[in-house]
Amino acid sequence: MMAGRGSKSAAGGPARHIPVMLSEVLAALEPRDGEVILDGTFGAGGYTEAILNAADCKVIAIDRDPEAFRASRSLVERYHGRLVTAPARFSDMEQVAAQETVRAVSGIVLDLGVSSMQLDEAERGFSFMKEGPLDMRMSMHGATAADVVNTLSEQELAEIIGKLGEERRARAIAKAIVARRGEKPIATTTELAEIVARVLGRKRDETKHPATRTFQALRLYLNDELGELGRGLSAAERLLKASGRLVVVTFHSLEDRIVKRFFAGRSAPPAQPSRHLPQAESRALAPSFRLLNRRPLEPNQREIAANPRARSARLRAGERTAAPAHPLDLAALGVPRLGLCI
Repeated sequence: MMAGRGSKSAAGGPARHIPVMLSEVLAALEPRDGEVILDGTFGAGGYTEAILNAADCKVIAIDRDPEAFRASRSLVERYHGRLVTAPARFSDMEQVAAQETVRAVSGIVLDLGVSSMQLDEAERGFSFMKEGPLDMRMSMHGATAADVVNTLSEQELAEIIGKLGEERRARAIAKAIVARRGEKPIATTTELAEIVARVLGRKRDETKHPATRTFQALRLYLNDELGELGRGLSAAERLLKASGRLVVVTFHSLEDRIVKRFFAGRSAPPAQPSRHLPQAESRALAPSFRLLNRRPLEPNQREIAANPRARSARLRAGERTAAPAHPLDLAALGVPRLGLCI
């Protein structure tokens, strides 16, 4: 699902992090001299560095993963006060901007999902391709994925895997997880992947490991990624100035659906009053965005050949109008509601 959010020169490390659809992101953002741009998913700094090179602007870079800024000092020094980094969730972008005495920004970019750094480091526990502890925490704090699979009930696990992984055999997988943990706790990524593979069969999809959807579901649940996305989009709507641009790159259908609904609901007056809002309030909502692309942009075949992790990327973008921000309604955006919480 995830392509890298970095580059060789951004963090001074090896060239294993490739920013996805970089030229399309820059074309949509249109950074200009004197502007302030917010990168809500810094990763290894690929987008941030490209933005700083494209114009004499300032970038506020946010990431919830504390490891993201481990090697960013050289990048901060290179741009002489034009780059500010902050460990935070992108839904907290307004507070981060306020700390820099910035009331509104001209552009915001969000590159969703897991970065190559997280996928490629076995000890982070995001991938079943390498054995590591069943962790999956983006912030590296709080409960782990091992806590989830070893403590939640069979029904709760089935709900997570079914709703967030869109896995048809969620109940069978949840049953197998509970049966295995009755023998001993499930501690590693490969243990969990093997449990799922035995339920689904290894040849279910030759292009995708059978545990892909289960791992996606657990990661989304543990990090509240879809709720964070909804809150982050709403924060971006409030923080952008008129004519400011929001660019979002997604990597799977649940994310893309939320972003699509967000832009659709805010780019045209509703044809009829929303059932999620009081009637008078719904009728008064003016468009807060103008769509920059009616259909999502996709990476070209050359990029996919160079970076296979980019194949599922979709880019949507909008330009802020002068209308007031709409109220946030996570249900209207399609954020799944789960009847549990660890």
